[in-house]
Amino acid sequence: MKEQYHYKERLTDKELLRKLDSAGALLIRGMKACGKTESAKQYSKSVLALDQDEQVPLLMATSPQRLLLGDTPRLIDEWQEHPKIWNYVRHEVDKRKESAQFILTGSANPEESVKMHSGAGRFTILDMRTMSWQEMGYSTGKISLKKLFSGEKIDIYDEPTDLEFIIDRIITGGFPGLMNKNIRQARDMNRAYVDLLAEVDMSRLSKTKRDPIKIKNLLRSLARNTATMVDIKTLEADIRQRDFKDISRPTIYDYLDALDRLMITENQPAWSTHIRSSSTLRKAAKRHFTDAALAVAALGLKKEALLKDLKFVGFLFESLAVHELRVYAQVSDAKVYHYHDSSGLEVDAIVQKYNGDWCAFEIKLGTGQIEEAAKSLKKFVSILDTKSVALPKSLNIITGTGISYTRNDGINVISLASLGA
Repeated sequence: MKEQYHYKERLTDKELLRKLDSAGALLIRGMKACGKTESAKQYSKSVLALDQDEQVPLLMATSPQRLLLGDTPRLIDEWQEHPKIWNYVRHEVDKRKESAQFILTGSANPEESVKMHSGAGRFTILDMRTMSWQEMGYSTGKISLKKLFSGEKIDIYDEPTDLEFIIDRIITGGFPGLMNKNIRQARDMNRAYVDLLAEVDMSRLSKTKRDPIKIKNLLRSLARNTATMVDIKTLEADIRQRDFKDISRPTIYDYLDALDRLMITENQPAWSTHIRSSSTLRKAAKRHFTDAALAVAALGLKKEALLKDLKFVGFLFESLAVHELRVYAQVSDAKVYHYHDSSGLEVDAIVQKYNGDWCAFEIKLGTGQIEEAAKSLKKFVSILDTKSVALPKSLNIITGTGISYTRNDGINVISLASLGA
């Protein structure tokens, strides 16, 4: 008997409804299989799948307006398959002068050469990622980002999480379709995702033939350097040394751009602030896969291999925690940055609201690194130019294992299994 499908609510659902009500059309962006279409279907009354309906190319050439007919909100899925639909939607929104007319979903951003109006005044935008621990039920969400922005002390919470569980979750990832899969099934699916990305999706984008072997080599190098500020020169040298296949810098730039457009990668920008120090701020972004599971899949690693390389697991855990912060920050109208200066001082994540309020986070896989992380956070605050930048609303250390509590010095220690929106 076929299992009955139940939609799993997403933290972005409220934002989806709010933004849909605010404009004539809503654009939902996110990597393939992150759940965009399923979320959109919950609130749409008719659906047009541009990548499945065989009549679409003919109607696009003869009578494109007919594609927009249907009960509203009308979902137009994978709109980037026919980018001209954007302008037709824009004109239809102008004509109807009503909100909540269209929802567009897409797993790739079109080329800059595609002539499109910006959509300002007609479109709102919602970014979606793979599911967070809170959405999947692995985090209680008792320690909300909202509470951390209020500066409240946190009660002691003991949410037992062991290393093997964390590694299992990193390997599996947050794709909604993998929620009921075991780790072997999820690993196979994620490997297939990477293979199809290299062999099909990267070349379908812009209809440009790209070498699958070189793509996989680049993906492996990005995976080996996840959660770091690795530059193009280092990526090139790493590929040449390890993968025995020449790859030029222009090719790397092209492939990185394609990965960004497919939303496979989502880099973490540097935070711009003012400090009372002779050190200079580093401006490079940290590189992340949109879901850390893709880094594991690109390298073909199994649980046993990760258990033998806890240093690398630490980088993967940081990437996972940044993913979680991004999902939760979006609910609070905030963005996630990182800090790094020329003295070597780092802060793994700065979450800043549009009004300027911010919180700082160090991310450590185990509890043995908490004192080091606290020392780093306090040093960071000590060099801030408080005449130009406000003090943080909270200082925090995210851990993989252990309990959640507020230290005597006011720094919060937070298990990832307690963190939420």
